Amino acid sequence: MKQPLLIGGATTSRMHTAVKIAPQYMNIQHPVVHVLDASRSVVVVSNLLEDDEEKREDYVEDVIDLYEEMREEYYAGLEERNLLPYTDAVEKRLRINWKESPPACAPISGRFGAQSIIDFPLDEVVSYIDWSPFFQTWELRGRYPNRGFPKIFNDERVGDEARKLYADAEKMLKLIVDGKLLSLRAAHGIWPANSANNEDILVFADEDRSEPIAKFACLRQQLEKESDDPYMSLADFVAPVETQLKDYIGMFAVGVFGCDKLVEKYEAENDDYSKIMAQALADRLAEAFAEVLHRDMRTKDWGYAKDEHLDSGDLLKIKYQGIRPAPGYPSQPDHTEKRELWKLLAPALNNGVGIELSESLAMMPASAVSALCFSHPEAKYFAVGAISKDQVESYATRKGETLEETERWLAPILDYDP
Repeated sequence: MKQPLLIGGATTSRMHTAVKIAPQYMNIQHPVVHVLDASRSVVVVSNLLEDDEEKREDYVEDVIDLYEEMREEYYAGLEERNLLPYTDAVEKRLRINWKESPPACAPISGRFGAQSIIDFPLDEVVSYIDWSPFFQTWELRGRYPNRGFPKIFNDERVGDEARKLYADAEKMLKLIVDGKLLSLRAAHGIWPANSANNEDILVFADEDRSEPIAKFACLRQQLEKESDDPYMSLADFVAPVETQLKDYIGMFAVGVFGCDKLVEKYEAENDDYSKIMAQALADRLAEAFAEVLHRDMRTKDWGYAKDEHLDSGDLLKIKYQGIRPAPGYPSQPDHTEKRELWKLLAPALNNGVGIELSESLAMMPASAVSALCFSHPEAKYFAVGAISKDQVESYATRKGETLEETERWLAPILDYDP
């Protein structure tokens, strides 16, 4: 089947459609849409038959986003979760055919190790701002077909407020850029790398690859799936040592500096609105800078996608090759992996970049983004989800930590009570 699929009737539900049916079938070409009854299908079909391809894709993307949100809510609310034994999950891992789909090229820049960027031009990242999370910061959310930016302006409930907010944001953004009130700094680099033991990523100083200088321990999905999809780990995306293939990994940390001074100024003026606005814009600029830096890594420094030509909209839709998951987020939910990242980036971080980690491994300044960069075409984002004690024990051993310490950091995703 390659046509759109509409699900309706008394025994169906939108949640069932989102959780059970959409993951097996849905994509931009042939979506799955739940309709309450036959009369509602007219509007859905009209949208799917839209002559304007962009409008049609916008409609389908909204449905995809909505169903992803519903699935997340559903799985978060499950009281009973079935987990595969860890050894079974490893056996059902993603197995890339490295001969047919080899790793990306060595960095065309010829440079390995940490590099620093001080005072990257603000005006070069403004056009890469993703505004949709900005409105969510202010709890403004449009309803279909007016979800996301700029469609939120057309929403009957929040459209007017969203327009006013955006106008104020643009004014402050102009003040920030013209007055250089914030500054952008980054530490970044590319290193030789290979995976080991199915679960770890070894990082090397040079192409000799004699002794690893760092190791990223990865976590694997264990929540049982109702499909033949593999149980993912970030280690799956890096060529194993035994293949004798040369693979690489990128990484970066970017930060927006100067927001604290703006916040102090607005607090002294009892201007909470401007204070929150400044913080929200600093967060957006940090994410935009990460987008630009990752683009430059793919097309220039690493160069595995040197022929990539995507506009900012395509970048925000992740239409490029590769991913940049962050330690502490769903694909690698252990914040302690930032320690390895900071160890590798230390020469640049200590050379004027100055992004630091707190005792609880939060990044300072607050508007900062860090990530590992994977290049393989099969690399994709995923959520590890709940894990069981057998994996935690293995993970603690691989990291050289006590079980108690590991459980403390992984508490949010443990499927048992320590």
